[in-house]
Amino acid sequence: MADTVDAYIGKFSKEVQLLLQQLRKWIQEEAPEATEEISYGMPAYKLKGPLVYFGAAKKHIGLYPTSSGIVAFQSRFEACGLKYSKGAVQLPMDRELPEQLIRDIVRQRKKTLEEK
Repeated sequence: MADTVDAYIGKFSKEVQLLLQQLRKWIQEEAPEATEEISYGMPAYKLKGPLVYFGAAKKHIGLYPTSSGIVAFQSRFEACGLKYSKGAVQLPMDRELPEQLIRDIVRQRKKTLEEK
């Protein structure tokens, strides 16, 4: 199991690494004060609690913004044709990552945590 985010990302093909690095960059730009670690075997960002997690699967990247992050963006997930569940959204690897949506999710989660 990887013990750093760099090691986690390094396990994947170059194409997947690029997607994961892009996602990581956007999260860090939106929440530079968040700490980065490995939790539940995947990259995790914390700021007064869990901000977001992400992980690569065979055909998608899972973004885990907790249940509040999912509820707040359900209509946008549907509009983008993204599969989602109670705590995760699937970002297909054969499509461009939805940068604005990802940034908005991180901002919303950050605001929610800062208000606690």
